[in-house]
Amino acid sequence: MDCERGEIRWFCIIKGIHLLSVNTQVNPVQTNIEMKKKIVLSILFISCVLCVQAQSSGTNDGWLGEFKGGIRIQKAQKLYWENGLSFDFSSPKIADSRIHLGVSYVTTRLGSAIGSNAIKQDNFLISAGYHFRHQKQFQPFIRLNTGYFHADYEEDIFDGLPDQAFLFSIDAGLSYEFRIPLTFSLSAGYNLISGNGSSGPGTLFPVFYQMSLFHTLLTKK
Repeated sequence: MDCERGEIRWFCIIKGIHLLSVNTQVNPVQTNIEMKKKIVLSILFISCVLCVQAQSSGTNDGWLGEFKGGIRIQKAQKLYWENGLSFDFSSPKIADSRIHLGVSYVTTRLGSAIGSNAIKQDNFLISAGYHFRHQKQFQPFIRLNTGYFHADYEEDIFDGLPDQAFLFSIDAGLSYEFRIPLTFSLSAGYNLISGNGSSGPGTLFPVFYQMSLFHTLLTKK
């Protein structure tokens, strides 16, 4: 029965990921607002499933896991600062806590676009990372990320420019778990799909850097 419940949970997560990764340009009449709502709802859905996984599994004495939430600061090389929120989930039932699943949202609206004419752009991401030395305080990691990018040019004159893209990137870095319920991480990454203004958004640069600070929200040890 436990196995069946686990399969149902992961089926729901996979369905959420599928919704997130659907190519939003298939239907040309779909508005940007509708697409952004769909992405946000998908990420919220995945976050809720992870929370339910953490809470409902608490009835099982054999369950262990952590759910963390916090802030993320991202900098594209030679371009914008993008800040936002990030969530992270791990469990011994998933590769002995070596695999970390996450969702995040970073935007220039909370970074370079504050009080400036920088382009307002949003990144909605889900991720899966592998942590080495997972039982130590210092944990090197590597991570795959996918999601959706949208740039709001605001002026009608720019309507012909690409303003959205599918995201697929890889990053690697170092995470440090304090003895208090805080985790700090630094990483550098590369967007495998970037833009040049004609085949994709011109502000989607390939190289980026991230800093994250998490607080442990739910845990069972």
